[in-house]
Amino acid sequence: MPSFRTTLGSRLSDSSNSSSSSRPLLLAPIAGYCDLSFRLTIRPLGGLALAYTDLVNPRGLLRQTVKSMELIDTEPADRPLAVQLYGHEPGMMADAARWCADHLELAAIDINMGCPVDKVTKKNGGAALLKTPELAVRLAESVVRAVDLPVTAKMRLGWNAGSLVAPQLAAKLEEVGIAAITVHGRTADQLFRGRADWDGIARVVEAVRRVPIVGNGDINLLQDAARMMQQTGCAGVMIGRGALSNPWLFRDTQTYLVTGEIPPPASLEERIAFVRTHFEHHLRIRGERRACISFRQRITWYSRMLGAGASRDWCEQFRHLSSASHFYELMSAIEDRHEVETKDHPVAITNGV
Repeated sequence: MPSFRTTLGSRLSDSSNSSSSSRPLLLAPIAGYCDLSFRLTIRPLGGLALAYTDLVNPRGLLRQTVKSMELIDTEPADRPLAVQLYGHEPGMMADAARWCADHLELAAIDINMGCPVDKVTKKNGGAALLKTPELAVRLAESVVRAVDLPVTAKMRLGWNAGSLVAPQLAAKLEEVGIAAITVHGRTADQLFRGRADWDGIARVVEAVRRVPIVGNGDINLLQDAARMMQQTGCAGVMIGRGALSNPWLFRDTQTYLVTGEIPPPASLEERIAFVRTHFEHHLRIRGERRACISFRQRITWYSRMLGAGASRDWCEQFRHLSSASHFYELMSAIEDRHEVETKDHPVAITNGV
C-alpha cells in the first residue's frame, strides 16, 4: 500500500508547483461524521488523497476502551489513513502514537491542535495548545521521536484574534520535524462562525521554509479549492463540512483542477445509492440500532443531497428512523416521488454554476 511519503509527500512538498492539479485533497476528521462507514463510502467516488480518523484521546487508546477502539477502526479499503490524536501530555501522546504505529497500517499520525470544542479544550487538548505554543512544540517533538511515521499537525490561526500564533508555531513545528501542517482559517473562539481567513493561511505558508501547509475552511464548491490554492499558496486542501452534503466534491474538484472543466453533478440515482451504501456499511459495522441513531443525525446533510424529494414530512420521519426496513421504506419513497419529475426536470447538486 502506498505510504504517506509516496502518495502525498512529493505532491505536498512541491507547493511551488504552479499547477494546482498536482496538489492533494484531504478529508477533514469531523467528529461523529467522518467515521469508518463514511470513509468507506466516499473513497470509491474518487479524488480523495488522505482521510483521518476522528480525534482520539491517547489515554483511552492506551487503555483500549471500546470507544477508542471504535474511533480507530479501519479496514483494508480505508487507505491511506492517518490517526488523529489529541492531548497535552507529551509522554502520553508519544506512547499512543507508538501504539498506533505498531498496531495499524497508517500513512501518518496527526496531532490535533485545532479542535475548539469545550470537552477537548477543557482537558488542555486541541485548540487549547494554541495558548501554550511551547508545550505544543514539545509535544510534537515527542511524538516525532516516538514513531517511524510522518507526524502531521492540524491547527487554527490562534485562540482568538488577539493571539494569532499559527505562523510562529508552524515555523517551530517545522524545526522539530513535523511533516505537514493543516491550517483552518478561523480562530478557536470563532468555532465555525464567520468566514475563514485565507489570508491568515497565506501568512502561515510564508512563515515556513519547506514544510507543506494544507489549507482548510469554507471549501463548499469545486472552484473554492483552486481559489484557496491561488490565494494562499498552500500545498493541498482539506475539505470538511462541504463533503457531508456533497460527497462528490473531491471527485469533481479534482476533475476541475486537472481539466478546468466542471463535471455534471451526481444524479439522483447516484445520490440515493450513496446514502444506501453508507447506511449498509454502518449497519454491518455498528449494527441496526446504532446505524439508525447515526443516520438520524445526518438528516440535515442528506436532505440537501436528496433535494425536493426530502420533504418536511419525510425529514421528520427520518429523524425518528427506527429500523433498517424503515430506512429502506423512506429511500423507496424518495425514488417513487422523483420517478416522474426527474425524467424531465432532474434535481442536481450544484457544482457552482
